[in-house]
Amino acid sequence: MTTLDAATALFRELTGRTPDGVWSAPGRVNLIGEHTDYNDGFVLPFATPHRTYAAVGIRDDGRIRVASTFADEPVEFALDELPRLFPTAAGDGPAVPEWAAYPLGVAWALQLAHAATGEPADIRGVDIAISSDVPVGAGLSSSAAIEGATASALNDLWRTGLDRPALASIGRRAENEAVGAPTGIMDQMASMLGESDAALFLDCRTLDAHAVPLGMTGLSLLVIDTRVSHAHSTGGYRERRASCEKGAAIMGVPALRDVSVDDLPRARELMDDVAFRRVRHIVTENQRVLDTVRTLRVSGARAIGDLLVASHASMRDDFEISIPELDTAVGAALDAGALGARMTGGGFGGAAIALVEEGDVQAVSDAVTAAFAASGFAAPHLFTVTPSAGAHHDA
Repeated sequence: MTTLDAATALFRELTGRTPDGVWSAPGRVNLIGEHTDYNDGFVLPFATPHRTYAAVGIRDDGRIRVASTFADEPVEFALDELPRLFPTAAGDGPAVPEWAAYPLGVAWALQLAHAATGEPADIRGVDIAISSDVPVGAGLSSSAAIEGATASALNDLWRTGLDRPALASIGRRAENEAVGAPTGIMDQMASMLGESDAALFLDCRTLDAHAVPLGMTGLSLLVIDTRVSHAHSTGGYRERRASCEKGAAIMGVPALRDVSVDDLPRARELMDDVAFRRVRHIVTENQRVLDTVRTLRVSGARAIGDLLVASHASMRDDFEISIPELDTAVGAALDAGALGARMTGGGFGGAAIALVEEGDVQAVSDAVTAAFAASGFAAPHLFTVTPSAGAHHDA
């Protein structure tokens, strides 16, 4: 049974009828540009072939019910009850299971966004059945995939008429305020705007986005899921964001986007070592994104390996978000001939990526698996990904 079929079957089981439609959105891999998004910086993600499907149907009673193939029970509320579910401004968690906070948060945020437009809409109750093959907790943004599929469905069914960047912003608001995860907008933009065979060069301040062809002929991007789960709503991610905001304040700028590599000597004089290293990661990572885009356009994907490796070292040493499993994945892949490798995602677990010649995928995979076994780690999950299309209406 396909993931789309699983969502449809769950909807029928839940409601006894056929959904009004099925919408989907992909996860994402971030090629380079980590933790730069909430610093108004630059990122270069792409959408993965893995998708979340939402089978959705209109109800006539003003209620929203969400069900998922990965949860035992559906969750149901009146639409006008949603605002009280998300008291996360003070750092509290949502008053619903976290998986349900994503689609419910999107419904709440979409209503608020549409109300601000003053345009007419047809906001009614809905049943939503969710199925996904995006790995959870792997740093591949299973959350943005849920948000993108839900937002796309409700935008169509409620006739709210919002464009894709607006829907991405709704997903980000749901993640920030409904779930309580202080993430930036990269994941949602990649999920909404992804294109086949291209990465998305995104300016997270202006939301200007451009497709950058990757030219992956003869190359593969290997994902190494460490199976060490992470959660962005917990402390480490929040602490890094607070450090960045502190660094920007010390430098007297709105965000670390406004600090250049040439400003780093002054930053070193103004702040303690930990704060400086956090700032240095963001500033140099922004530059690495710009350098990667330039290199892709001039020399192609085979030439970006050193930039990927430098990104990982910066996340490991300056931002301190890597873990031994991620370092082992990157080191083993490089030793086995990968052109470049880095952890991807928010850190503290999740996945690494390795840029590999197509003919070397098996050898690199075997080397990584052997290195994990030698270190006493659980076996990783390895698979290749190709850049894929963003959110759309499937059926």
